[in-house]
Amino acid sequence: MFICSPFRGAEEKNVELARKYARFAYEKGCLPVVPHLYFPQFLKESDVQERMAGIQFGLSLLKECREVWVFGEIMSEGMCMEIAEADHAGIPIRYFTKQNGEFVERSSL
Repeated sequence: MFICSPFRGAEEKNVELARKYARFAYEKGCLPVVPHLYFPQFLKESDVQERMAGIQFGLSLLKECREVWVFGEIMSEGMCMEIAEADHAGIPIRYFTKQNGEFVERSSL
């Protein structure tokens, strides 16, 4: 499963949340693909060219996934690109929110 969630901005907080989303996918028996936990390890988010390379790498990984799981109430620019790519490729998109401490699926945004 491709995990789509915010990264830019509150990066420390968003990394922690992405880890929780990956754990959730793992607990559902899925292999979580979370590019924004991997690529910032060696690409500079502050460098526009490197940031775009990371986004493109992530979109390449997205095309290999069976589903995209979207987390968060606010869609970042990168998330919108990922959702558009999944939609274009015909990859199912599922949206999740947190209610009463648990992740639950919602029908859409």
